[in-house]
Amino acid sequence: MTELELTVEVAAPPDTIFRAMTDWERQHEWVFGTRVSVVAGDGKSVGSEIDAVTFGVSDRMRITRWDPPHAVEVLHLGRVVRGTGVFAVRGSRFVWTERLDVPFFFPVVKPLFVVMLRRSLQRFARFAEEYR
Repeated sequence: MTELELTVEVAAPPDTIFRAMTDWERQHEWVFGTRVSVVAGDGKSVGSEIDAVTFGVSDRMRITRWDPPHAVEVLHLGRVVRGTGVFAVRGSRFVWTERLDVPFFFPVVKPLFVVMLRRSLQRFARFAEEYR
């Protein structure tokens, strides 16, 4: 099991940060190489499922906690990506935490993965600050 936690400061109110981070269909605007779609439910409640396809790898997730404007927790259901994730708003910070049961090759790709996530969070800050 691998745990990652990344944080970025965002110059926006907590409710705006929350709405921006849960605008699944627009996540491609800030997460590199990713397209997200809601595949079950409304995408805004416990039990809803979303599918994030990143560079061709599907990451299907079920929302297990929906607590606006504080946090969304997901369970990763895929073959490659398994574990839990949390998108949280703490004051003016967006915190992305993943606890993943990673494939054997993950140590090789982890440095690039972390760099991509950090850059994505920088992009998220700009996205959320301008979010409408």
